Amino acid sequence: MPLRNYRPTSPGLRQMTRPTFEEITESVPHKPLTERLLERAGRNSQGKLTVRHQGSGHKRLYRVIDWKRDKPGVPARIATVEYDPNRSARIALLHYADGEKRYMLLPHGLGVGDSVASGPEVEARLGNALPLVRIPLGTQIHNIELVAGRGGQIVRSAGSSAQLLAKEGDHATIRLPSGEVRRVRAVCMATIGQVSNLDHENQKIGKAGRSRHMGRRPAVRGTVMTPRDHPHGGGEGKSPTGMPPKTPWGKPAMGLRTRAKAKPSTKMIVRRRYGRG
Repeated sequence: MPLRNYRPTSPGLRQMTRPTFEEITESVPHKPLTERLLERAGRNSQGKLTVRHQGSGHKRLYRVIDWKRDKPGVPARIATVEYDPNRSARIALLHYADGEKRYMLLPHGLGVGDSVASGPEVEARLGNALPLVRIPLGTQIHNIELVAGRGGQIVRSAGSSAQLLAKEGDHATIRLPSGEVRRVRAVCMATIGQVSNLDHENQKIGKAGRSRHMGRRPAVRGTVMTPRDHPHGGGEGKSPTGMPPKTPWGKPAMGLRTRAKAKPSTKMIVRRRYGRG
């Protein structure tokens, strides 16, 4: 999917690039597979701000994606390729042979009219979903389950893919896009191929307003705040922080590990990303 440049009639358009959307075949989503999306603006159920720099943005409908692919043996045909404002990848509307319709992440290389299937007995080809134990070594995969039956949880963003490295006993070893190598139970499902929209990482936002449309609010540096607003604030002119980096609430930041207890899945990591111990 190529990117489109703009004639520099304004400073914002000078650097902006956007996808051409030439692969999109339908602009209106399938209404039964949409839900209302509440704008939480970074606040939890108590109304307290827990994630900064979120809010406003364009209103969106959530497209219900089939992460589980739990219709074994029922073939499906890709009817439409659609844009999803809630994720970086493109999505495809599947028409199953039994009449049901579902959304799935569109793998790179598939289009309208192609057939896909899922289940332990299907062929390991592009777009099919099957257990890791049935996938050949070296295959590119995405939408991988961490817990069997829960649905795909990792490797779901545009252009990403993992590689199946080994199978030993009840577990399979995969290399994630970050470089991390981890073990996953071999009965977990995964989809063959690479996620679509490969040029997403090459896009240039171009102007601040486009970030605001996406629901991203401005981030202000702590060093330009007052001492009452941030530990890094205060001083005459450009001043150093005078302390190890901290959050606005005084907690250590930027690299210092603060997690008291490791997650249960940490023991499944064979090699951490970027070679860190």
